[in-house]
Amino acid sequence: MVEDILKAIPIGFGLAFMIGPVFFKLIQTSILKGARAAIVFDIGVVAADIVFILFAFYGSHQFLTEIKDDPNLFFVGGGILIIYGLSTYFRSKTELPTTDNGFVIPEKKNYLGLFVKGFFLNFINVGVLAFWLIMVLGVSSALSMDVDRIFRFFTAIIIAYFITDIGKIVLAKQLKSKLTPLVITKIKKGMGIALIIFGLVLVVKGFIPPEDMSIDDIIDKVQ
Repeated sequence: MVEDILKAIPIGFGLAFMIGPVFFKLIQTSILKGARAAIVFDIGVVAADIVFILFAFYGSHQFLTEIKDDPNLFFVGGGILIIYGLSTYFRSKTELPTTDNGFVIPEKKNYLGLFVKGFFLNFINVGVLAFWLIMVLGVSSALSMDVDRIFRFFTAIIIAYFITDIGKIVLAKQLKSKLTPLVITKIKKGMGIALIIFGLVLVVKGFIPPEDMSIDDIIDKVQ
């Protein structure tokens, strides 16, 4: 049991540092809205991961295998990211309320909205689906299809991933004292550009034949 958990923890830690739209959005949320808001956003992200894991494990292997290379998934997911990125970029020009010394007043927090954003930003990334499918198929076989061992393994991954994200959130929050309206605008514009780039990458990968996609390519798309 302990051996399975020790093998899972590095995977969860590594996932937390994979560069993607979720990574940047989590840091942005922590800086602009605080640690509590970022944690709620991250819970939404983790919920999407859990849905994928359960979906892959409980009798959906064939269905996921059939749809994971469907180019339409890349086009739809990439298109949503591009639209989201454009919205973030242009909304960064909105006038932000500030104090007399020029620092930004914390934005109002819609925790349900943050949870939903985290869930769908992760859920629309086809790379996440492909990653968990490969993990579930590979791990289930390696663990002799022992349900208890599989459950512990993926639980350890999710917990390690979430705890590492909390560490990132706390570190990002330390930058809050340095925020000014100009810095906020630059952060939001940068986030918008990053989302557009990730969206374009997904769309381009939709034109790549499935047989030319390696496992390394799939992992590169995760988060």
